[in-house]
Amino acid sequence: MAALILAALILQRSFALTALSDWIQGILLLSAALCFIPGIVHSHGRLRLFWILLAAGMSLWFSYQVIWSYFEVWLRAEVPDLFAGDIVLFLHIVPLMAALALRPHAVQDEYSTRLRRLDFALMMVWWMYLYIFVVMAWQYVVPDIPAYNNDLNLLYLIEKIAFLIALFVCWFNSRGRWKFFYANLFGASLTYACSSYLANWAIGRKVYYSGSLYDIPLVASMAWITLIGLRSKNITQTSSRSGSTSHGVWLARVGMIAVFSLPLLAAWALLEPAIPPRIRSFRLVITLGAALFMGVVIFVRQRLLDRELLRLLMQSRESFANLKRLQAQITESEKLASIGQLVGGAAHELNNPITAMLGYCDLLIGTSLSSEQHALAAKIGQHIRRTRSLVASLLSFAKQGPALLVPVDLKTVLHTAVKLSEPISHALKIEIRADLQPDLPQVLGDSNQLLQVCVELLNNAANATDQSNVRAVLIKAEHGDGLAVITFFQEGSGEPQSSENEASEPAAQPIMSSLGLTACRGILHQHRGKISWQPRKNAGIEIRVEIPTIPTLERLTVAGVPVMWQPQPSA
Repeated sequence: MAALILAALILQRSFALTALSDWIQGILLLSAALCFIPGIVHSHGRLRLFWILLAAGMSLWFSYQVIWSYFEVWLRAEVPDLFAGDIVLFLHIVPLMAALALRPHAVQDEYSTRLRRLDFALMMVWWMYLYIFVVMAWQYVVPDIPAYNNDLNLLYLIEKIAFLIALFVCWFNSRGRWKFFYANLFGASLTYACSSYLANWAIGRKVYYSGSLYDIPLVASMAWITLIGLRSKNITQTSSRSGSTSHGVWLARVGMIAVFSLPLLAAWALLEPAIPPRIRSFRLVITLGAALFMGVVIFVRQRLLDRELLRLLMQSRESFANLKRLQAQITESEKLASIGQLVGGAAHELNNPITAMLGYCDLLIGTSLSSEQHALAAKIGQHIRRTRSLVASLLSFAKQGPALLVPVDLKTVLHTAVKLSEPISHALKIEIRADLQPDLPQVLGDSNQLLQVCVELLNNAANATDQSNVRAVLIKAEHGDGLAVITFFQEGSGEPQSSENEASEPAAQPIMSSLGLTACRGILHQHRGKISWQPRKNAGIEIRVEIPTIPTLERLTVAGVPVMWQPQPSA
């Protein structure tokens, strides 16, 4: 720039000054195009496309300068008044406007990338149509230099104003480094627009020549863009204050305005009396061709929108169905919570009379009774104990919550469960035996809840002996394949009961249907275990409990299988 200013002040109008000016402008435009390459290399996605479009716009400007230099330096001739390369200068702003439409300073919106490409193609065709419609008619159909220069300058001014407005909007809606970037780009573009208007004014008065002082603001805008590119090579994508959804809507509206402008321009060509007939026919044909091409683009765009809307409709339907299912689950959970509160309150109220009945029954058994009366009293006590166990299960089920899992020794839990069940076993004259492996590994669990499960299963097995030939309950604990397996089963005389006796007592039904064992199943679900049962050949039911051992849980964690160390409460 210093060399150009010095040459403009010292040298007179000459070929050397023209060549120097053209070469300096070419070098600055080439540097302005190349300075965006680091941004292209070090970015991706929408930001990379933004830098590519900026580099494409500057490359078109550089191409125009090369063509201009070809005439003035290589051919040593004046650039023609009806210059075919003017369309390159006119179109170099279109990629710049497309880059602004990407809005890399804003968060990624829901507007499809394919729709953006179609919008860009639509606007590119529209601007080319405007140039052909307004300018080329006076260049090739009916050559008219004054009309050509007048329409070219007017249309180019409109394009630059549209670009400056878009730049100002991006500047206003950006923050941080992006705000600095857009502010400098706006300043450089405004300088170029003013210098271009000044140069056209000088050309009209026959005082402009390449290398004159009129080129200084123009060269300053070129150098400014190079500095912008060098300062912005490490800029990253950030968020914006503006909404992203409305941006896509405005792009669609601008596209519709471009389409609806075609019949208005055609009507203007028909109704303008000063236009020659050849230009009128040319403009009508160009309008029909542009309408056809833009109609195809609109059709493809509408197909893409239909597919997108169909996808969104399916997603909304699926989301609505999921919402209804979630609402039903929440309603069911609220019902279960209400039932739990009701059950807890009722169980507390039942505990007092049950305890009184059990005490009176024990006193009655201690009195002098006949053998038949003693058996009946013992049976009453057994059913009272079963009722108390059921009430305890109700309380446990109502208060069930997440457990704090720690390493637990199953042998200690099982021995404690046997001791706690001894009063019931002595009253029923049932023997409880435990067969535990000495090397039983630890499990991750809540010792209180696991103890509750074992006691519940022992009580159920013992209380089910009055309708069977069972005389003992055996607990067997072993491990294998990363599981600790606890089996509860009943031993008897080997003589099955009669079917009449089984049908006469409800307790002969499978004990897994009771509420106590439902609570056990929920506790085991929290411990990533499971419970199953099957009838035995001789008497009773065999209950099998499986709980993962700690080494198994560690292997699952290492293998990437999620293990819930703080489990959610069961449904």
